[in-house]
Amino acid sequence: MTSSTATTAAAREHARAQGGAITDSMPVVPASNWPTPPAGVAQEDLTWAETVPGGSYTSKVLARGTRLRLRDIDGNACAHISLYRADAPWERLNVADTVKVPWQAYLRVGHPLLSDQGRVLATVFGDTSGHHDALCGTTSVAANTAKYGDGTIYSDAPAGRALLTVAASKHGLAPRDIPQTLSFFHGVRVEADGALVSTGNAGAGKAVELLVHLPLIVLIANTAHPLDPAPSFDTTAVEVLAWRGAQPMPSTPSDDVDPEYRRAYLNTEDAWAARSAMEEGTK
Repeated sequence: MTSSTATTAAAREHARAQGGAITDSMPVVPASNWPTPPAGVAQEDLTWAETVPGGSYTSKVLARGTRLRLRDIDGNACAHISLYRADAPWERLNVADTVKVPWQAYLRVGHPLLSDQGRVLATVFGDTSGHHDALCGTTSVAANTAKYGDGTIYSDAPAGRALLTVAASKHGLAPRDIPQTLSFFHGVRVEADGALVSTGNAGAGKAVELLVHLPLIVLIANTAHPLDPAPSFDTTAVEVLAWRGAQPMPSTPSDDVDPEYRRAYLNTEDAWAARSAMEEGTK
């Protein structure tokens, strides 16, 4: 014990002196205190601002119309995400439909992230990375233990599922509620023979942006990809920023979207209209 914390009074003063400090592994509260908002975004519109180190997790409830941006700060992040409808958490991300319905296994701008009820939870709104994965899911404790020596939550190489289990519990969700996940910033390619091959990361500073269509619980585990070829656990930090949308959500899809997306979009707007009407009726 150091002299600065040798007594209760000294420990209290030491702790209070840290009140304004910001580290690279904590959320900024309020988010409007984040010093470098995205271009064109007012600081007061920020609703989530956090840096998540490699081997850590985070979660947040986001409103409809929110823009969510993930940025690979140093070029070796891998953000595994799971999405749940905040007002009905039994409805959640369905990665199989997210791949199947748009007829596209590779995530790109305009790609809908679909729920198990055929609704759009979010859409990929911007992307400078292009290295993502909707096929492999996240890592398990057993796999990380075999590769790195330990994959438990407090180890140096925590598995994605272990991290997401803790994140989910903070929203009343159990391990059985964690579905297949999407991975951002570490790409995978399918070879002609069906083999899955890592394409790695796109480099430092790359970002992906999502538009939230329904109120969401967002879980993020920043940990190595299952196909990461590196023998050591070298996952680096991901920056997470969210802000209020500048424009209201359109009630109908644009004319140039595919029929499958249009149907999912209309399913989403129908559910939102019904909920809005119910809330109006209780006032």
